[in-house]
Amino acid sequence: MLDHTDQRILDELPKNSRITMKELGEKVHLTGQAAASRVAKLEDQGVIEGYTIKVNQKKLGYSIHAFITVITQGMNHQPYLTFVITQQEIIHNFKISGDGCYILECKFPSNERLDQFLTDLSKHANYKLSIVINK
Repeated sequence: MLDHTDQRILDELPKNSRITMKELGEKVHLTGQAAASRVAKLEDQGVIEGYTIKVNQKKLGYSIHAFITVITQGMNHQPYLTFVITQQEIIHNFKISGDGCYILECKFPSNERLDQFLTDLSKHANYKLSIVINK
C-alpha cells in the first residue's frame, strides 16, 4: 500500500524523471538516501515500470497530430496488426471497446503523408479521423 510520501514521489517523478535523489528528497521532505530507497522499493514492487522522455514532435518535423479510430473488417485483425508494426508515424495503438476496435495516435509531417497513410490503412480497416487542433 502506498503512503502519502510514496504518492508525492510518484507526483514528482513525471515532472522531471532526471531529478537527483537529493532534490527529490527535498521536495518530499526526505533525505536523498531515503528518497532513493523509496524509489527503489517502488521499482521493485512494479509501481514504477520505467522512465521515459517527452519528445517535441513538431520540432522533429511532424506538424500533424491525429487520432484515428479503427474499425477492422472482420474478426481477423492480423492483417491490420501487421500493417501497424510497419508504420513509423504511429505513436500508440490502443485496443479499445466502444465505437471501434483500436485507436491510433499518430504524427505526420504533411497532409500528403497522412493521405497516403489513410489510403494504406483503408486496405485493412475502416477509420474515423480526428486531427488535434491544440493541446
